[in-house]
Amino acid sequence: MDRAAKSELVATLHDVFQDTGVVVVAHYSGLTVAQMTEYRARVSAAGGKVKVAKNRLAKLALQDTPSAGIADLFKGPTCIAYSQDPVAAAKAAVGYAKENDKLVILGGAMGSTVLDAKAVKALADLPSLDELRAKLLGLLSAPATKIARTVKEPGAQLARVIQAKANAGEAA
Repeated sequence: MDRAAKSELVATLHDVFQDTGVVVVAHYSGLTVAQMTEYRARVSAAGGKVKVAKNRLAKLALQDTPSAGIADLFKGPTCIAYSQDPVAAAKAAVGYAKENDKLVILGGAMGSTVLDAKAVKALADLPSLDELRAKLLGLLSAPATKIARTVKEPGAQLARVIQAKANAGEAA
């Protein structure tokens, strides 16, 4: 890798550490190419990306970013998974690590908050942003439905009374 490619990689990683919602750092030692490709596909399907970079370059890219506290995690064969959604990359990484014990979650960062492995796993258990939006929408629409039903009910009761009187008049 020549000097220009290294500086471009450092700039790209700096933007990643600066702007993403969550960064998950993991050891990938022992993963085959097929397993790594599957891991990348899962993270990509969740809306994130996986990047493997030299630890020295990653540490350079971490400087002057909110995620600078995770520099100590970059030892040995490490890769990062990241996404804008604060839960997506963590969920995909932890899910894959449960199935494949060769991927070991070391920790990560969410903004300026440094996460250890347990915190990343706890973050993965949270519902995703889309799930939270759906729940919120359901909570907001439920009262409107109840109000519409309550407003409509007196008219429906009156209609049933009139129908009952009309049926009683026909029977007589």
